[in-house]
Amino acid sequence: MFIDKNISRKSKVVNNSIQFYNGTDIPLMSVVEISDSGTCNRKCSFCPRSDPDYKDIKEFISEKLHNKIFTELNSYGYSGMIIYSGYVEPLLNKNIYRNVAFARKSLPNSKIEIITNGDVLNVKRLKKLFEAGLSTLLISVYDGPEDMIKFQKLVDEAKLLPSQYVIRNRYMPPEDDFGLTISNRSGMLKNAIHKRPATIEPLKAVCTYPAYTFFIDYNGDVQMCSHDWGKKYILGNVSKQSIIDIWCNKKFDLARKNLLSGNRKFSPCNKCDVSGKLIGELHGATWKEKLSKIK
Repeated sequence: MFIDKNISRKSKVVNNSIQFYNGTDIPLMSVVEISDSGTCNRKCSFCPRSDPDYKDIKEFISEKLHNKIFTELNSYGYSGMIIYSGYVEPLLNKNIYRNVAFARKSLPNSKIEIITNGDVLNVKRLKKLFEAGLSTLLISVYDGPEDMIKFQKLVDEAKLLPSQYVIRNRYMPPEDDFGLTISNRSGMLKNAIHKRPATIEPLKAVCTYPAYTFFIDYNGDVQMCSHDWGKKYILGNVSKQSIIDIWCNKKFDLARKNLLSGNRKFSPCNKCDVSGKLIGELHGATWKEKLSKIK
């Protein structure tokens, strides 16, 4: 299995940013990932979007919802990572600059990242993102080595520091997993161009995702992790509930208890082949100890 070198970088950030909810022993998330729309301009072969039946929804997160999220995170003193990514191309959102600026104003100590295919990038937009408060831009290159060169020239012209960008090769052949630490997207690649089957029997494998990740879809739905492309396991909705209430609810705790003990016998985890221990080991151990005390 190909292991993306970005995983070790992210793992260090996550482990160094473990926090607890004000005055409690409740570990907060260290990654808040926002899938800020329902649309993408690409249909990569290894993505569920290459399934003809996968819906492309041209709707975007509202300013009201986006700002609610960051106002609440501010009230928790949150200083973990923010990632605009998910199931979409975040730079298709014309309000991305405003949103990053509000996120930075609300969370001055957080690392704010965007994962993009780079298709709409130019020097002006690149500079505007960092002026708004972006920490790091991760550019996934899908079309070949000539685009690696193109994006390197772009970041050089924008005078970015090496710590402000990562250009990632995503055009490797299928036998090299396309340059991804690939998974079957919780069984959602059945009808994709690059088919990867769902597991026949649930893996007996620990997964730490719900111990450190809080994933928010553009409509406010909170999912267990970014691999649930079928959106099967909804934990709550931040437009109607507080982040902390969702983070501490029984459904989230049940997922943690099951996955931290290697039990994937529930949907969508019963179909998922992701290696769930590459990030968040400290969070997993902390939550496992806490949950062991709850009857």
